[in-house]
Amino acid sequence: MPSGGLYRTKLLHKVTRWCQIATMTHRRVIAAIACAGLTAGLTAGSAFAAPTPDRVGPEKKPLAVGTGGAVSTVDAGATAAGLAVLRAGGNAADAAVAAAAALGVTEPYSAGVGGGGFFTYYDAASGEVSTVDGRETAPLAMGADAFLGEDGEPISFREAVTSGLSVGTPGTGLTWERALEEHGTLPLSDALRPAIQLARTGFTVDETFREQTADNEERFRQFPATAEVFLPGGELPEVGSTFTNPDLAATYQQIAREGVGALYTGDLADEIVATAQDPQEADGAEPVRAGLLTAEDLARYDAPTRAATRVDYRGLEVCGMAPPSSGGSTVGEALNILEPTGLSSLGEVPALHTYLEASALAFADRNAYVGDPAYSQVPLAELLSDEFAAERACLIDPDAAAQKPVAPGVPDGEHGPCPAPGTAEEDDDSEGRSTTHLTAGDAEGNIASYTLTIEQTGGSGITVPGRGFLLNNELTDFTFAPSDIAVPEANLPAPGKRPRSSMAPTIVLNDGEPLMALGSPGGSTIITTVLQTLGNRIDRGDNLVEAIAAPRATQRNTEQVTAEPAFIEAYGPALEGYGHAFTETDEIGAATGIEFLPGGLVLAAAETERRGGGAAGVVDEVQGDPRATGTALAPRLVED
Repeated sequence: MPSGGLYRTKLLHKVTRWCQIATMTHRRVIAAIACAGLTAGLTAGSAFAAPTPDRVGPEKKPLAVGTGGAVSTVDAGATAAGLAVLRAGGNAADAAVAAAAALGVTEPYSAGVGGGGFFTYYDAASGEVSTVDGRETAPLAMGADAFLGEDGEPISFREAVTSGLSVGTPGTGLTWERALEEHGTLPLSDALRPAIQLARTGFTVDETFREQTADNEERFRQFPATAEVFLPGGELPEVGSTFTNPDLAATYQQIAREGVGALYTGDLADEIVATAQDPQEADGAEPVRAGLLTAEDLARYDAPTRAATRVDYRGLEVCGMAPPSSGGSTVGEALNILEPTGLSSLGEVPALHTYLEASALAFADRNAYVGDPAYSQVPLAELLSDEFAAERACLIDPDAAAQKPVAPGVPDGEHGPCPAPGTAEEDDDSEGRSTTHLTAGDAEGNIASYTLTIEQTGGSGITVPGRGFLLNNELTDFTFAPSDIAVPEANLPAPGKRPRSSMAPTIVLNDGEPLMALGSPGGSTIITTVLQTLGNRIDRGDNLVEAIAAPRATQRNTEQVTAEPAFIEAYGPALEGYGHAFTETDEIGAATGIEFLPGGLVLAAAETERRGGGAAGVVDEVQGDPRATGTALAPRLVED
């Protein structure tokens, strides 16, 4: 028998020849997608084999420029899946679903069918931006006291996370169905093909995947079904080995056959409910809290379409996700506050000071007023009005940082002179930072900006036995208890309620035409990552890769600014002169984006280093450095 490498080479040659024939038949799209998965799988090798030189996966790179469409994710396999769909004739919605399903394989601790997310889409034919709300919902049995102990005090966050109690009704499956029904050209079964093959044949374990597994090892060992999938053979997967998930492949196959209804009724739905209600712990493990999820919760779930948030910034239209996400409203309010400041004419440090102050003001209003609009009155129009922004902006002292936390404004529609500054209680932010974002665009100008998550890295830590995916812990995004019982709290748990999110899948239009899209993981830091990246691109004139790579700081109305080491090194001393104080974190976010350039080109951008670097790709890439041919990677977006 030939050696492994030679055997795979010969088999790859046969598969390639079959693909050439198959893609000339009337089943071109299906064959092309299947071939992309098969050839990717053959280059990946067999399960948990030692790494060999012939096992080379798709390349990760932060910048790609070309034509035919673009995809950017944190993972090369997911980007390749999306590009395969585009090359086979699918559009941006098809590519986004295919890439998302692949991320469920390669980024299982951040995303998957056990979670939810928000999908924002620009339709080139109509010129409209719409959204799908795939946020998880609380079980009907969940009340405002769900996260309180017998003593009436909130239980610990750690106890809440790793439990059935944290599991909300998953929304990812119905998001995929709704996105394809509204915008796609392919059936879900075709969009799932690359991910099914990727789950079967596996992907190469990198440092990030091993590190995330190691960080969760103790939790994962609590649940035999989780350990079986993610600690194969009882050990951490080695860097360079190939990780397969045949259980997930079978689950995806069932969804491909039966539709996403399988996640909400029938045997798979029953297994999800049973797992959430009674997580099966390992012998000797501490028992965890039981969940409240029922079959009725799954059967009743809906992923509604919602109007996008919209603000004008420097002549551009910035569209985002409306409540229950706070992403669109908070990014939009902060941009409105920044609009009259002329950031591009300020020095770098004064501009950063202004950005930090605007972010704190917008977060004060987010914390006070944004929640599920079905359960509380969210004054969205007022929060996004220019008049309210002016009332808030007048509180920014160009020479000094305000005492934090600042008080929220009063979005009552009455706008008077600048109010006196005030302070507030600091918000207890426990929103998980392990999420993932993907961006896709096609040759027609359609754009998908999609953020999806299972909340914390590893979600609840609980895997549905035999199904290959983790359940979310999204319900810990609720406020466990009000900080002041005399003040209404918009984000307390309630039956069927969606917890507030910070996911901010964003699309930017220029005169109604598609310009760019971006988003990021990172819990509540998503908002500041998107805001800072937009400022870097629009006001500073960085190209999109530079805008994403720039060092980050996040001010979420807290006493201290959380910032990356490079930011503190470059700007900390100068900003401390304004009164800002800093606390350090290794990294903030892991953004992806695309931008349509003049001349019919599209640019895909991803992280250069964060989360191991991202994977940007285009259908037909410009050879060599595009700047050598005179291509401007950062055309001027605003007038001086």
